[in-house]
Amino acid sequence: MSTSQVIADAERYFVKAYNRAAFVLAHGKGMEVWDTEGRRYLDFVAGIAVNALGHADPTSLTVIQEQAAKLTHVSSLYWTEPAVELAKLLVESCFADKVFFSNSGTEAVEGALKFARKVARQTHGPGKTGIVAFEHSFHGRTMGALATTHKAQYREPFEPLMPGVRFAPFNDLTTTRQIMDDTVCAVIVEPIQGEGGVTPATDEFLAGLRQLCDQHGALLIFDEIQSGGGRTGTVWAHQATDTMPDIMVAAKPLGNGLPIGAILVTDAVAAHIQPGDHGSTFAGGPLVCAVAAAVFRRLSDPAMLAHVREVGDYLRTRLGEIQAHDSNVVDIRGRGLMQGMQVRGSAAAVKNAAQEAGLLLVPAGDDVIRFVPPLIVEREHVDEMIGILHHALEVLS
Repeated sequence: MSTSQVIADAERYFVKAYNRAAFVLAHGKGMEVWDTEGRRYLDFVAGIAVNALGHADPTSLTVIQEQAAKLTHVSSLYWTEPAVELAKLLVESCFADKVFFSNSGTEAVEGALKFARKVARQTHGPGKTGIVAFEHSFHGRTMGALATTHKAQYREPFEPLMPGVRFAPFNDLTTTRQIMDDTVCAVIVEPIQGEGGVTPATDEFLAGLRQLCDQHGALLIFDEIQSGGGRTGTVWAHQATDTMPDIMVAAKPLGNGLPIGAILVTDAVAAHIQPGDHGSTFAGGPLVCAVAAAVFRRLSDPAMLAHVREVGDYLRTRLGEIQAHDSNVVDIRGRGLMQGMQVRGSAAAVKNAAQEAGLLLVPAGDDVIRFVPPLIVEREHVDEMIGILHHALEVLS
């Protein structure tokens, strides 16, 4: 089929919930993808921070083939070795004692909110159901996760959503203290906001949230769906601080493209979750868990984390060079290989111009260009990207 035929059929048969690019991707390798017309693109999107090991990763392909020949799905009625292996790797990488698998980040957020309300009900009785979230947050699009997502455009068409959510300005402890009380069961926060503009939480802000949660008997939930899995140069972004949560949700990079999420909890939280409280037919399947275990070993390897920090610093330096010479660049922020460039004007326009020149970028809000390449990116890829970006930014002038 030609590109025009594929797109015409897509327009005919797909629900139009996305604005997609006007080309059809056919295959990829490492940092590159090609469309059906044979055109090459340098990929600094990585499936929106998902393909951490790049495209057609040999290790992932081998595990997929080997595991698919054994078991792909058995449901949550039975144990499988790959799921237990992955659970051990994840738990031993962080503060957590237990894990619950899901199929996506949104599902992980839904489960985390349910867990928090169950803990509050059993510990304090009914009525302690409030959730504190933050402006510019993004936690997903299902009814509970969406209720904690700040952007009105995402929420308002589907209201009423889950009640009891209140928003405070991000990195603003003073206002958060004012809306925090003993009816709050959980505070949910991204250590680095992704969709909301690639904005890191300050160490003082996260520490203050921990203190507020302890003071009011609430759980602290870290959303590391985008920032976790080695992207910032530590296995989990919050590990660059001294603040630990009670619950953490993860997803994007774990399966290197296969759908998986995880809710990581302390024993104190896990003690309140009993059989029947939550479930998923597909979650924690042996195929995706076998792949995720192999992927996570790579992502958490000290050499990989050192590589992320080194290339991340180089990316930050090169973006800073553009900022120094382009008045349309307002700010550079982020950590590791999760960087954002705030511009005067439309980030989407810059993305489109870069795309025309063979570079895939993704915005984070209206005026921030996000850089979340596969973690296998090298300096030469950064240099190529910077060359294209420099010319793409001319659309702002």
